[in-house]
Amino acid sequence: MEKTNVLFLLTPKAQVACLNESMNVRQALEKMRAHGYTAIPLISDSGEYLGTVSEGDLLWCIVKGEKVTMEGLEDIRITKLVRKDYVPAVKVDADMSELAAQIINHNFVPVVDDRNVLMGIVTRKKVMKQIIGV
Repeated sequence: MEKTNVLFLLTPKAQVACLNESMNVRQALEKMRAHGYTAIPLISDSGEYLGTVSEGDLLWCIVKGEKVTMEGLEDIRITKLVRKDYVPAVKVDADMSELAAQIINHNFVPVVDDRNVLMGIVTRKKVMKQIIGV
């Protein structure tokens, strides 16, 4: 597996559901529900990776907040929920051991360029398929 390039396993950003920093919590909930994901990368307007928002982050926002109506959730920006260290990104030139260390803890790992712009993600499923040769 050490010889595999991260780009070989990459799902390009164009094929990845992402949240945008201008979204609110309601929009994030709707996008997550529509795609059936448990976590989604958050990017800036310029495409920089800001972190990942999980369904748990959204749930805690609802539980802790006073605005539990869908309309109330429109007043909360999604950037307030992001945990930048939750799913750390790897650089596009990362070696497979660095990627493997991250994929153990998460369903996907974001891949960024030198400007921290999201290029796409590598899923645990693709890494496992690479390891077992499927």
